[in-house]
Amino acid sequence: MDLQGASTSGTSGASLELASLKLAKDQQKEEGQATLQLLESAADVPKSSSANPALGANIDTYA
Repeated sequence: MDLQGASTSGTSGASLELASLKLAKDQQKEEGQATLQLLESAADVPKSSSANPALGANIDTYA
């Protein structure tokens, strides 16, 4: 009976799980930062405004 082999594989499995969790956490941080950058860049886009506020208020639904 090889008990050392069983405990070694259990330990490596736990370390692989920790490494996987760390990678997932790092990826979530990167995605969050990318989302924040996207939102900040969208906030810099000027909103189009018309001299006539009634322009575009009515939508023609007949084709």
